[in-house]
Amino acid sequence: MNSLQAIELAEVDELQDAEQRFEIHDLESLNWAFRKLTALKAEEKKVTTLANVERDRIANWEKNELNPIHDSIGFFESHVQRYHAEQLAADPKQKTISTPYGKSKTRKSSEAPEKADEAKLLDYAIENELDDCIKTEIKWGELKKKFKIEKIGGEKVIVDEDGQIVPGVTVKPESISYSVEV
Repeated sequence: MNSLQAIELAEVDELQDAEQRFEIHDLESLNWAFRKLTALKAEEKKVTTLANVERDRIANWEKNELNPIHDSIGFFESHVQRYHAEQLAADPKQKTISTPYGKSKTRKSSEAPEKADEAKLLDYAIENELDDCIKTEIKWGELKKKFKIEKIGGEKVIVDEDGQIVPGVTVKPESISYSVEV
């Protein structure tokens, strides 16, 4: 932020105290407001940049602190799993091993189908007419291109290419949105 922007920010503080008296009434006052906005945006960017640098630094510190901890957790969990596998091999009913400080549990899952290629699977379902297994959705972007807005009986409605009223669609009224760029 340069010294001119610092002056602009000081004026903003004064102005906010007397907010009711401020009004944009000509190009000069509009230009003045844009200068204030530019100074505020520069200050916002400075704060955000500093915060992001600190977030990155803290994230790196956290990662460095957690890496050895996660390595140790993995080490002990793999040894617990290996011990439990040995116990399970000796006694197939030993599905849970419990101590005052924790439990090791096993859970067997049966063979099951798993999706490998969704496109091929979809083709298979279509070819074999498995319609109850296929999810259909409306492509709104494409569909709304086929509609027109017409006034029928004093009311605006949506009609298709054949002139039939389309159920489930309403007319969004025209509106103006404003954006400020500096």
